[in-house]
Amino acid sequence: MSDIRILIVEDDPFIAMDIESAVAEQFGAAAELIVVDSVTQAQRAAAAELSCALLDIDVVGGKTFEVAERLLQRGTPFAFVSGSTPSDVPEPLRKVRFLRKPFSTREIASFVSTAVARPAAP
Repeated sequence: MSDIRILIVEDDPFIAMDIESAVAEQFGAAAELIVVDSVTQAQRAAAAELSCALLDIDVVGGKTFEVAERLLQRGTPFAFVSGSTPSDVPEPLRKVRFLRKPFSTREIASFVSTAVARPAAP
């Protein structure tokens, strides 16, 4: 198992592949990418230790806000990657990084690089 574990929550397979490609190009085999398309799968994946996460807001089964709250409580860096607007995000989560679709792969890679380089939360 890799020391770098990145959760990608995205229900559009083409967008998920774009995000995966951006991260894989940056880290190659050094990172384990966990790609899921539903709230239920995201909740399970978020229970494990993660380096960071990229969350679409609207996925199979609802919105990812509960997953985001859990990541925030654990100190796991994450960003929303969504076609929604930042004002759609509940107030406690509005300070989280928001990458609006269509995103650039450079934005994704930059966020993940910064998140992975930051020291782990206590």
